[in-house]
Amino acid sequence: ILAREVRNADLPPDRDAGQSLAAEMQRIGRADAVAMLTSRKIAAFVHAAADDGGVRAEAVATVGLSNAVRAAPSGRPPDKAKPAVPAGWGTINIAVALDAGLSAPARLEALSIAASARTAAVLDARLELSEGIATGTGTDCIAVASPAGAQQWCGLHTPQGRALAAAVYRAVHEGATQWMAE
Repeated sequence: ILAREVRNADLPPDRDAGQSLAAEMQRIGRADAVAMLTSRKIAAFVHAAADDGGVRAEAVATVGLSNAVRAAPSGRPPDKAKPAVPAGWGTINIAVALDAGLSAPARLEALSIAASARTAAVLDARLELSEGIATGTGTDCIAVASPAGAQQWCGLHTPQGRALAAAVYRAVHEGATQWMAE
């Protein structure tokens, strides 16, 4: 899982970000890797780990909130006339690894738990927007890695789910707190 720091100048409106990233990944010999773009300083990443019942989860997150939004029932874009967040770094990228072998369905559950933990961490950071408290950004990315295995479940009632949730929550909450302090 790779993260690439970019600036606005790197991605003008007429450039296809996906194609540009794919070409760069090909150039460095990593076309098969998961890659995420961020305008947050890579050096500002946060690492957190958690253990539960013999399962270890490690999360790395870059957290920028200038692109913060609230998942809301209106179905319309946020009110751009009332910017509540300063311009700057604007996405949350999370890479999380579990040492427990998971089946494909369990990996989907793990992704859902990572998204829930991210949302809880952002809510607890209490970033006020014109439409309410932020729940994430408009461009969040999450990648979950684990060995292939027979484990069929990864709910919050399992050691792997609890470890994953704790690691992601800690990384995102600390990153959000740092971003807000800056």
